[in-house]
Amino acid sequence: MLGDETGGGFDMNALLQQAQAMQEQFQRAQDDLATKVITGSAGGDLVTVEMSGTGELQKVAIKPEACDPDDTESLGDLIVAAVRDASHRASALAQSVMPQMPF
Repeated sequence: MLGDETGGGFDMNALLQQAQAMQEQFQRAQDDLATKVITGSAGGDLVTVEMSGTGELQKVAIKPEACDPDDTESLGDLIVAAVRDASHRASALAQSVMPQMPF
């Protein structure tokens, strides 16, 4: 038997309230992440990128000395590395601010 009037059973209303509270916590955390700016870099800051806490790439900055017309492949690699750096930082931030799911 899942529930009864004697208080010894399962309280569906309490469970629903807890689920709604957790959903509100997640929404607040996501809203907060959307306002954060995370910077990633590569090549000793030759390439830097800015990303929102939700992972949206917002800016790429490339120092002139990173631009070698004979070696565009390295510049591409630096951009990818900087985006990965920012993405890892955004993921770490998200994990630190998101409420933990009770299992």
